[in-house]
Amino acid sequence: MSNLNSLIDWYPWGQEALNRAKQENKAIFLSISSNICNGCYLMQNKSFNKKDIAKILNDNFISILVDKDERPDIERYYQEVYQLMNGKVGGLPLNIFLTSETKPFYSTTYIPTIDKNGMMGFENLLSIIISKYKKDFDTLENEADEILSFLNKDSQKIQATKIDRSIITTLSLQIKTLFDSKNGGFGISSKFPHIATLDLMLDLYEINNDTDMLEKVEFTLNKMTKGGFYDIDNGGFYRYSKDESWLIPSLEKTLYDNALLSELFLRTYKITKKNIYKEIGFKTIDFVIDSMSNNGLFYCASSNYDREILIDKRVIVADSSMMIKTLFYASEIDNKYLSIAIKSLENLVKLTIVNGVMYHSSYIQEKPQVKAFFDDYAYLGEALIQAYSTTKDDEYLKDSVQLLNSAIEKYYNGGQWIFDSSEFKTKADIFDVSYPSSVATMVLFILNISKMYDEVYSKFAFKTLEINSYKLMRQPISMPKLTKATLEYIIN
Repeated sequence: MSNLNSLIDWYPWGQEALNRAKQENKAIFLSISSNICNGCYLMQNKSFNKKDIAKILNDNFISILVDKDERPDIERYYQEVYQLMNGKVGGLPLNIFLTSETKPFYSTTYIPTIDKNGMMGFENLLSIIISKYKKDFDTLENEADEILSFLNKDSQKIQATKIDRSIITTLSLQIKTLFDSKNGGFGISSKFPHIATLDLMLDLYEINNDTDMLEKVEFTLNKMTKGGFYDIDNGGFYRYSKDESWLIPSLEKTLYDNALLSELFLRTYKITKKNIYKEIGFKTIDFVIDSMSNNGLFYCASSNYDREILIDKRVIVADSSMMIKTLFYASEIDNKYLSIAIKSLENLVKLTIVNGVMYHSSYIQEKPQVKAFFDDYAYLGEALIQAYSTTKDDEYLKDSVQLLNSAIEKYYNGGQWIFDSSEFKTKADIFDVSYPSSVATMVLFILNISKMYDEVYSKFAFKTLEINSYKLMRQPISMPKLTKATLEYIIN
């Protein structure tokens, strides 16, 4: 049982909780959260600490609490469940009610403690669910079976199309149509940085000397750094802006955003030679080193709720790999970052690869528990390739090839990639969600191995692109990093 400081008898996901649900014929309340999610923070500090609610849950449910960053496989699976049930994309916290046989019958996101703004309060919701579970179980189970049948259905027939340079024309038009000419970037509130799209625009500039793309990137970076989304006082970038003008930030900073944004600023500096981009890139890296790391290992996130700074001190392979890649890249401009990059990579491998098995995450003084996922392989591969490219140390290339072979064996299936091969089988992302697509990252990794080591690997990249070619050639902006990989395949 979980030792969380809570009134609720929380269990981790596992056989103990699932067996007890069956033995006692109780519904399961599954809550998936994150340490840097405001709604999760509110639920944990209000609803879950209310005695009446805790008693209802303890008496009538088996309660399971899952950390999204610890078990992204569970979160991804139940996000698909939520989307099927509600017809829209979910978020965090994600709250799922399941039968004792783990069949989902109700899903929602944030639940207020009391009825508020048209949302049913937690206690009232629990009362209704308890009643329906007792009196109308067959209906709930039938609806759950229907959801599971959609979730488990075979993939639709794949429609392939020719991949060629016409993707560049389509992409350029889509970018110009969707670009925010007033504030830079894409979209309105909440406004995310769309780092992969901006990086892709730099590709278009370098491929076609499309100065309009470069100007749009610079315009966006300048708007981002006026203050708000960019923390002028303390350093680093927040996760998103609540308004369209980059002025009102969210209260979370993630390692992956700051790693990717600092690399983007440094790439823009390399192209333009404008020192402002180098300064912000280095300041962002220095913020991460000073505020989000320990002994060369990087913490995954920080947040500031109720004026209390919280740091999630978990080290995640994928997130850390993004930062390590950026450090090697930065060292090509300033050599002082090279020793930091080398040490960080060594320490990450030592922490998360135990007896030849790679794990997803770990706290620095603890033994890792959850094995690595596809994202971890893809982003660690990208970091190793950058390390080899920067240092020309053959050991990095050797490690890269071994890692790729293992990833293909574990996750590849005829051009498609799965996120995990255990109980929660979901596809790896072709779209850029929280951070750029892991499938795209893997394709770029493969293309680099193909050039640097053995061309035979290119067939895995081609098959992946071919399977996604119909979407790529029609909506390249919808998957910018996979489009970047496509351009790399076409041109190089």
